[in-house]
Amino acid sequence: MIVNVTHTGRKAMYAWPSVVALNMPARGATVLLSPAKHCAPSPMETKRPTAEAAEEILGGYFPVLDHGFVALVDYMGTDQDIESAARVSYGAGTRRVSQTRGLVRYLQRHAHTTPSEMVEFKFHCSMPMFVARQWVRHRTASVNEYSARYSLLPLLFYEPEHAHFAHQSSVNNQGREADPAPVELHADAVGRWQELRQHAADTYGWLLAEDVARELARIDLPLSTYTQWYWKIDLHNLLHFLTLRVDDHAQWEIQEYGRVMAGMLARVAPIAYEAWLDYNVLGARLSHAERMALAKLLRVEDGGIGVRDGVSGLGRAELRELGLAPREIRELLAKIEAPDRPDFSLDLADMRSAEEMEEKMLAAVPEPERRTERQGVD
Repeated sequence: MIVNVTHTGRKAMYAWPSVVALNMPARGATVLLSPAKHCAPSPMETKRPTAEAAEEILGGYFPVLDHGFVALVDYMGTDQDIESAARVSYGAGTRRVSQTRGLVRYLQRHAHTTPSEMVEFKFHCSMPMFVARQWVRHRTASVNEYSARYSLLPLLFYEPEHAHFAHQSSVNNQGREADPAPVELHADAVGRWQELRQHAADTYGWLLAEDVARELARIDLPLSTYTQWYWKIDLHNLLHFLTLRVDDHAQWEIQEYGRVMAGMLARVAPIAYEAWLDYNVLGARLSHAERMALAKLLRVEDGGIGVRDGVSGLGRAELRELGLAPREIRELLAKIEAPDRPDFSLDLADMRSAEEMEEKMLAAVPEPERRTERQGVD
């Protein structure tokens, strides 16, 4: 939702992140000196490792939620750089893809993480403030957030669709029920949200018009207000972030950002992406009690797996005797169920330009008529 406020002089008070930074000149990409001024120098060859699929989306913006986005601004390294760091060699071009894949998967499987720290990603993201507060708990990245002390915030607010508006979960204190709440309740909530946000936006505009400091004018804007930042992180820590945030237990809104970023990862380092899916997303850790439960059912047999004689299964009572609490039993049963393989691939038809996103943000920035302008200056 965009709240319109009567305004003038918008661009002087809103600082869209530099398009020079969004469209880096490395690897021969077209340089945009400013949103209104284009310059296309001759492409330059590079000795840096690149991924063709990543170059295709570099600097492109993928919408998330109703007003958010994620853009891959830059990246350093590919799957081959993980292998080179692990081997500390100059063997570029001498290894087969199958050998690179085998090593990358070995490293991921055994949690040898240092080589993956050699690959880095830089994103430009916009998200509601409540999502940002969850996101920033991952302290293993470099982040620079948009400052409402210096610039005006676009008055864009997140409004959940009915499909994602639900009652509090009865089994998870951190989450919501799977089924949406009644349509009438959602409609009432939307009406209240819009009334509150309009009042907050009007107050923000009024304070700015009265020349109150921006750092004070912003203080009562709701957590649904969109913010944005640049976020740079290495591959190892990105995988940890994504493992937690694409999980079904994460809040749905931040899952949406994780899915888009996972799609970008797949284009930069597809082998590392595949290993992450297999071992982190679709794999599962087993406790000692869980391993004991499986050992009661299965045995190693002729280099394979056999079923123990005389065992038809394990009931809850037997699982409790092994020391598993009721919640652990539920989690073990979930681990045994074969999960569906998720598809995080990006739809390039969704990709937007930096200029298009900037135009949307500028349209939502208030331009209050200042008190001195209304009264006139002698």
